[in-house]
Amino acid sequence: AAAAAPREVAAAEVEAAPPTQASRGASPDGAAPQAAAPRGAAPQAAAPQGAPAHGTPPQRVPAAPVRAPEPAPKPAPPPIAEAPRRPSSPPRTGIDVWQGRPGVPMPQVARSAAPGPRRTTYDPRQQAGAPARPGGPPGGGFMGRPGQRPGGRPGFGHQRPGRLGQQPPASRRPPTMMEMAAHKKVIKIEESVSLQKLAAMMSLKVTDVLMKLLGMGMTGVNINSSIDADTAKILASEFGWTVEDVAVTEEKSLEAATGLDDKTEYESVSRPPIVTVMGHVDHGKTSLLDKIRKATVAAGEAGGITQHIGAYRVETPKGTIAFLDTPGHEAFTAMRARGAQATDIVVLVVAADDGVMPQTKEAISHAQSAKVPIIVAVNKIDKASADPDRIKRDLANFGLTPEDWGGETLFCHVSALTGQGIEQLLEAISLQAEVLELVAAPKRRAQGVVIEALLDRGRGPVARVMVQDGTLRPGDILLAGPAWGKVRAMTDEFGRTLAQAGPSTPVEVLGLNDVPSAGDPVHAVRDGKQAEEIAEQRRKKANKSLVPGDARVSLEALKERLAEGEQLDLKLIIKGDVQGSVEAVGAALVKLTTPKVKVTIVHAAVGAITEGDVNLGIASKAIIVGFNVRPAGKASQLAETGGVEIRLYNIIYNAVDDIRSAMEGLLPTTKLEKALGTAEVRQVFRITKVGTIAGCYVTSGLVKRGTEARLVRDSVVVYTGKIATLRRIKDDVKEVAEGLECGIGLENYQDIKEGDIVEAYEIEEVKQKLN
Repeated sequence: AAAAAPREVAAAEVEAAPPTQASRGASPDGAAPQAAAPRGAAPQAAAPQGAPAHGTPPQRVPAAPVRAPEPAPKPAPPPIAEAPRRPSSPPRTGIDVWQGRPGVPMPQVARSAAPGPRRTTYDPRQQAGAPARPGGPPGGGFMGRPGQRPGGRPGFGHQRPGRLGQQPPASRRPPTMMEMAAHKKVIKIEESVSLQKLAAMMSLKVTDVLMKLLGMGMTGVNINSSIDADTAKILASEFGWTVEDVAVTEEKSLEAATGLDDKTEYESVSRPPIVTVMGHVDHGKTSLLDKIRKATVAAGEAGGITQHIGAYRVETPKGTIAFLDTPGHEAFTAMRARGAQATDIVVLVVAADDGVMPQTKEAISHAQSAKVPIIVAVNKIDKASADPDRIKRDLANFGLTPEDWGGETLFCHVSALTGQGIEQLLEAISLQAEVLELVAAPKRRAQGVVIEALLDRGRGPVARVMVQDGTLRPGDILLAGPAWGKVRAMTDEFGRTLAQAGPSTPVEVLGLNDVPSAGDPVHAVRDGKQAEEIAEQRRKKANKSLVPGDARVSLEALKERLAEGEQLDLKLIIKGDVQGSVEAVGAALVKLTTPKVKVTIVHAAVGAITEGDVNLGIASKAIIVGFNVRPAGKASQLAETGGVEIRLYNIIYNAVDDIRSAMEGLLPTTKLEKALGTAEVRQVFRITKVGTIAGCYVTSGLVKRGTEARLVRDSVVVYTGKIATLRRIKDDVKEVAEGLECGIGLENYQDIKEGDIVEAYEIEEVKQKLN
């Protein structure tokens, strides 16, 4: 056979060649198609037109071929004859199949869009310009396998991930550490977060998050619990998340709002001292302060007790002094504590004829914990029973050693009634203030503390503020605890309008949006937006600290629970005229809690008793306690129809006693046995139609008919019942006294013997006491 010519591809040659029977896939005489040449053999040249079928192949039309760079031609091996066979599959894309007779070689046809009929299969996945070959992927490609069905799925669909060094798609495998680092999962929270919210942020089930938290050793949590930022960080890290605490601390926000972070140096000047008067109830604190102010204040106090803190600025020969008068009753412990924190000097008033009392000890504790110097005013020195030396000895046990004993505590003997020792007390206050070197910067923004707050029906929220530093003016933006607002007006303790309030000045401020609590810090800030943000932050923090109350139950259910040995809850709603009174009443009533009855404050607020309070009382079965307030609108009518009890007081003693009685009313009565007398059986009579009658001698007390009785035989109780009949000689009597004989018949019992003892007694129901 002649040497095979190099494979040539010429588009012009194909275009110029006319369509032949060979190109149409059949020989002129319709013979069977020629067998395909073996793989690797060089194609034979086409036979010239008119040549015999088994003769020399026809020659191609000469043309200028376009040769691809190829190595030198090598001699082709002789062709191997094969049996004629039909293709096992349809023609592949872009290939013209030679259907000549057996023995006729397939002509060389260029792979181009030549005119003429063509049988092709279009595959949209075929790569552009990629030649198709038998055994390749559908339409050509590099990932086919021999014998793959033409037109089938691409090769990568039948490959295992990682085979032949290939990587599966990113969606089919877990992310690597580098990919996780590139796509960091971050959760941003503020201070704390609930488990439900945390699970939603991580796109997880809250039960999975809860189980993980329990597995970490956390107990007492459920799906509604909240966790702090530190716990959330540890928990989220278990799921591959990072937690960032984006909460801004209140201190930083407050520094930015008040301008404390600008490092501006203001001129400091001396300021008047703030003096708090403390002591036991009725030891003369208000009377002493009244004597200093030369005004009548104590006469208007209900029950002679100061009901809320009064702040006064007094001009004395020794200079200006700001006084705080705290109540002396033990219920106002929290108010005294706040007063101690807002003061520079504490004047401890002790009655010379009474001595150190529990409230005196509490006042000493508050002052010492606040590290405030104490000046002792021994009051009522004018009384004949006064013993100031005993007061010194008692106070020395609490670390208050007098100066004349070698200590550092100033003692002044005064009389609020006669005015004795008032000048010496003012001199001691001035001397102590000089030692403390009290200074303030009037040009800076005001800072202070809320002494008292109330809700006035005509003026709205009113805050009594003690300015400790800076100057407060109308129009300033004021932040007081969770309340804020623009100062609309300021008045002093006499109701006079003030244009400004400097250091150590008590004022009443109008313009807040809510009622703050006594003891809340007060700051004048730059703008309202900052004040609103800080107030909202404080409000959220306070709401998170609230503990949900117990389930509401009725009083009948409470009694049933008490019978089962459970603790009762007496629910109260407290409304008062000022915040300090509300807190004081609540603290006093909570102290009544015993192992049997627990006092729960359902709601406490400043203002009149409203219909909303009554509705809350209906829902919670609570008693409404009003302190210096009255029901407003239709609250009284609604309370009557709803069965809610409203109790009004103006003295705390009465409130405590009344609520104690209500608590005792919840307790079931106790049955006590009261012994009446004993009788000895000396003879037994059996009477027909009557039964057995015991002839007895009353040895002690008396025996009554119809009372409870027990029959004792040889120190063993053989019967417990009632005395059915009682006869003296032949007469029926109600009772028989000691030393007399009588006949006793027991109810439904006949087995009475001589020598038995009859014990008569009564059952009394006694109300339980809380103590």
